[in-house]
Order: sequence, then structure tokens, then C-alpha cells
Amino acid sequence: MIYVLKLALIAAVTVLAALLTMAIGMLDPHGKRAYRIGRFWTWFILKVTGVSVQVRGLDRIDPARGYIFIANHQSNIDIPVLVQSLPGFQLRWIAKKELLRVPFFGWALRASKHITIDRANRTEAARSLAEAEEKLRAGISIVVFPEGTRSRTGALLPFKRGGFVLAVQTGTPIVPVTINGTGALLPAGAWRVRPGPVEVVIGEPVSAKRRVGAIRSLMAEVRAEIEKNLRPPPDKEVSAVPRRHPMEPLAGSSVRKAR
Repeated sequence: MIYVLKLALIAAVTVLAALLTMAIGMLDPHGKRAYRIGRFWTWFILKVTGVSVQVRGLDRIDPARGYIFIANHQSNIDIPVLVQSLPGFQLRWIAKKELLRVPFFGWALRASKHITIDRANRTEAARSLAEAEEKLRAGISIVVFPEGTRSRTGALLPFKRGGFVLAVQTGTPIVPVTINGTGALLPAGAWRVRPGPVEVVIGEPVSAKRRVGAIRSLMAEVRAEIEKNLRPPPDKEVSAVPRRHPMEPLAGSSVRKAR
């Protein structure tokens, strides 16, 4: 019952935040003022659901410049977690065009000037990349989930090239970001957020200059940086412990011999 009340509260705040974002977004060419409402909305969601975020590596990046943040994707709460993990940045997502159809959320997405992409339409995809370049020139950072969907196991899925092509075309540094713990708190297909801790690790920026023709090596380098900080989900950690035979004594225990 308490969680139902929390959901109702989140829904009410979401509607209000979306309406305010749409109103401000009409007079906000880059969505910078509208984004501040999104920061409050994401903080509120994490606070109500009991999700705490620990960030490591913020000293590796400069809030005065733009980056392309490349992150792994395990859960729908990855977006609120990243917004709260990178407080000094204006962030815009390259998101699936289908999200614009979601009532209130999709409308606010458009008003905040996030970038949507239709993967089936190459012309639209090229337009989206041009829009992303414009955002970067305005000092706004771009966030990309290169897997394209949420991982259900916690392991990295194959990466798509779009974010890396954008980095090479614009000469923008890529920042590898590893998110740990969100998949356990809100797995793909679930609707209830469990309270608990989340860890975000900010990697060293990777230069994308002079990488034309070397997209694959750039993708491999960034993937390795994300993967080295990736922790297995709790159930995987348990299953990784070697099982003891039922008749094998525990280490350090003594076995009394039968007389």
C-alpha cells in the first residue's frame, strides 16, 4: 500500500514537471532551463524510491566543457542515476523516437531538446547526428547507451556505432561510464523499484581525434574501460562461489573421527 502511494506521488510530480518543462521549453532554444526541472524530477524519483548513488571519478572530467558520455544500460533508472551523478553538466540523450509517444514523459523529452533517432530511417539518423553536433557546440554533453537496450544479465551487449561516429566527427572526447546496481533495483520488465545503493564510475576521457577509420578500435577501447569497472549482479556473485560438497568439511573446522 505504501509503495502504491509512492507511485501515485511520483506520477503526480511527473505530470506537473512535464507540463512545466513544456511551458518553459517553448522559450528555451537549447532546453537548458527546462533541464533544471528534469534534475529536480530525477532527484525526487531516487529520493522517494530509496535509491542512493555513489559516484567515483568526477575529478577526471571538466564541467566547463562538453563530452560524449558512453554508459552501460541495465535499468530504466539509469537515466535518473546519471543525471544526479553528473551535477555540473547539461546532458542530452540520444533516445529512440518511440519514446516521444509516451504521455508526459515523451512530451517533456521533446521540450527539453533531447535528441531522438529513428534507426530504420537513415535520413532521420543523419539529421539526429547533426542535431547532436549542434548541442555539443552549445556546450551541452551527450549521453549514449551504445547497447541500444537494457541488459537483462548485467553483461555488456554488443555496441552500436552511432555515438562513436559522432565523437570522431566532432572531435569530442568520450567518457566511459560504468553503472553498477541498477539492474538489481529495477530489472528489465519490472515496475517496482527496490531501495538500495548504486555505484557510478567515471572513467578517464578517451580522445576521439584522429580516429577516422579506426571506429572499431575506439569502440573496443571504451568497452574495455566500462567493462573493467563492471561488477556482477548480486545473484551472479553468489553463483560464482564454488559449491562445497555436502560431505566436505568447512575450512578451519575439525572433524571428529568415529570410534
